[in-house]
Amino acid sequence: MRGFFFLMLGAGLIVGGCNKSGGLQPSPSPLPKPPLRDSTLTNVHYGANDQQIMDVYLPAGRSQQTRLIVIIHGGGWRAGDKSDFDNYVTEFKNRLPGYAIANLNYRLVDNPNNLFPTQENDIKSAIGFLKEKATSYTISSDMILLGISAGAHLALLQAYKHPDIVRPKGIVSFYGPPNLADLYLVLPSVLRNITGFTPQQNPTIYQESSPIHYVSASSAPTLLLHGDADNVVPLAHANALQQKLDELNVTNSLVVYPGQGHDGWNGESLTDSFNKIQSFILSLEKTE
Repeated sequence: MRGFFFLMLGAGLIVGGCNKSGGLQPSPSPLPKPPLRDSTLTNVHYGANDQQIMDVYLPAGRSQQTRLIVIIHGGGWRAGDKSDFDNYVTEFKNRLPGYAIANLNYRLVDNPNNLFPTQENDIKSAIGFLKEKATSYTISSDMILLGISAGAHLALLQAYKHPDIVRPKGIVSFYGPPNLADLYLVLPSVLRNITGFTPQQNPTIYQESSPIHYVSASSAPTLLLHGDADNVVPLAHANALQQKLDELNVTNSLVVYPGQGHDGWNGESLTDSFNKIQSFILSLEKTE
């Protein structure tokens, strides 16, 4: 009798777990995860040296499709700091709120320490670090590299020479030098200081540190911003790079600012540059 009671109780439990049509009740759907909040990570180390740091700005509501803008400061490879371009970070956060941003530092030349290719290697390490962190940051590994002056040289060199690390979706160069041997003719003491040699003494370091020698038909779309009064990196440098890009059918645009020198990019020139950059980055989404 007791066995019969438990048998009936078990049958009742089974019946109680069924719906009227005879099937099992569906499990409740899991609650959707709340959207991620914005997050700012300052002085994140991508290497052991105190200068191998970056600030990372992660937008609210980001996902694995969120692209990353990487900013590389200038300063003649010997000076400068990521904080010099905090205003760029603010501008891009306002203009492109769905993008993550990383603002990089790298080891600066202090002759005889940190000569080339130290800076190239640091940018390569930083880009590799960001690629590895994409999942934990909940962003994509798709990047746009943006550099200013010496930082533009490093952005171009990374993009053209090391696409095996990350093939960027686009590159923005504020008056970056694409050919260090040509730049030596304008700034011989600076180039000797950062490489330790003249082009005659060590042509290899000049060749291997010049982005123009690594442009290929598969290079990323490139936006060049340059002033025609630049006496540090003359406009001829941008013209030479554009010619190489055109020869290989690489999508590119050169915007020339009349009367604009190497320094003092502000006011209308800077506002128009930000407009051009915004349009360029958004255009990259449409070509996917």
